Amino acid sequence: MSDKPESVGQEVLYEVADHIAVVTLNRPDKRNAVNGAVATAMDWIVKEVERDDDVRVAILTSSLESTFCAGADLSEISKGNARALSTKDGGFAGFVKSSRSKPWIAAVRGNALAGGCELPLTCDMIVAADNSRFGLPEVKRGIFAGAGGVFRLPRALPRNIALEIVATGDPLPAERMYQLGLVNRMVPSEDVLAEAKSLAAQIGANAPLAVRKSLEVARQAYDGTEEELWKASNEASAVVFSSEDAKEGPRAFLEKRAPVWKGR
Repeated sequence: MSDKPESVGQEVLYEVADHIAVVTLNRPDKRNAVNGAVATAMDWIVKEVERDDDVRVAILTSSLESTFCAGADLSEISKGNARALSTKDGGFAGFVKSSRSKPWIAAVRGNALAGGCELPLTCDMIVAADNSRFGLPEVKRGIFAGAGGVFRLPRALPRNIALEIVATGDPLPAERMYQLGLVNRMVPSEDVLAEAKSLAAQIGANAPLAVRKSLEVARQAYDGTEEELWKASNEASAVVFSSEDAKEGPRAFLEKRAPVWKGR
């Protein structure tokens, strides 16, 4: 594991409690726009979440109520520092291409536009404030949503709706995104983080290995053929059923007690 960057605890805050990692984008003066420091911090944090057996779920949130993330820091790009906004393993923001086996929940308040929309789209679930908005306005600027938005949005929404968002560049409010299924839970802004933690606690109460392996297959649902999915499912099933947790779960049920998960 590489040394923790100085930007962890500054541009990006990182806390772990009760098996939940809370990752907070923290550049309020720049509307949490992604610069090199954010990308470096996020790259390290994703790997730390994977490494730390105590972490079962991660939440990505922000320090601002009005803006989740403004996307790429254009002032950095104007200085010729565009490459610094991505990392080798994580892509944009050190996150959108990262290898993750554990579930991530985006806790979104305010605007999540452009790259700031592509970060929640990278996560597995979204809890959003009822006043938040999601969109990819890149075409209005003559540029391209190259951090996964143009293909992740159509996977998450009905095809025609997604294509309209991509082609017009106009955002949709959280209420509409909730109706369409992009947003899992919608609550008042002041309740977003608490609701995300509640969802994380529900997930974290389950057997960690079973959750990771189940997600590994579920995430491939739109990508693979049925033959490939059966192969992935059988391989994951074999790992889970041979684990200590697979014995502990039924035993705890029969003994009418809470299971003690080992994650192996």
